[in-house]
Amino acid sequence: MALNLDSKKVVVEEVAEYAAKAHSAVAAEYRGLTVTELTQLRKTARETGVYLRVVKNTLAKRAVAGTEFECMQEGLVGPLLLAFSMEDPGAAARLINDFAKTHDKLITKIVAVGGQAYGASELKRLASMPTRDQAISMLMSVMKAPVGKLARTLAAIRDQKQEAAA
Repeated sequence: MALNLDSKKVVVEEVAEYAAKAHSAVAAEYRGLTVTELTQLRKTARETGVYLRVVKNTLAKRAVAGTEFECMQEGLVGPLLLAFSMEDPGAAARLINDFAKTHDKLITKIVAVGGQAYGASELKRLASMPTRDQAISMLMSVMKAPVGKLARTLAAIRDQKQEAAA
């Protein structure tokens, strides 16, 4: 279904709004996926905090202009869907990576984070980034380790002094 000028402006504004707030983006070719598979992908995207949109490349280029994802413009060729991570940087990459494992027709073309565009080979690296909660947990365990060691050392010194006094 062809879009009139007003509809195109609305699509560009919507995608630009999400692109301005997103942490990272993934562009993937969806040629060959069925409607059911795309619906399943969209459902999973909503559940994981990823904005997913199939949009014409000319409109996508206008939408990402002026955002940190402007670097993706040259690679927007062919039937692509855009996935923007809204909650944590690795969410879109995890979504596309996990879905592509069971659907070989979904092919990653561009991964963008921090104003840099990367090839599909960087998808796994971005997908393996910890979520915010996982990162906090890792940080807390690193911070807790020296405190535990100090407590054990102080307890050993206390025990030695008690033995010496007795």
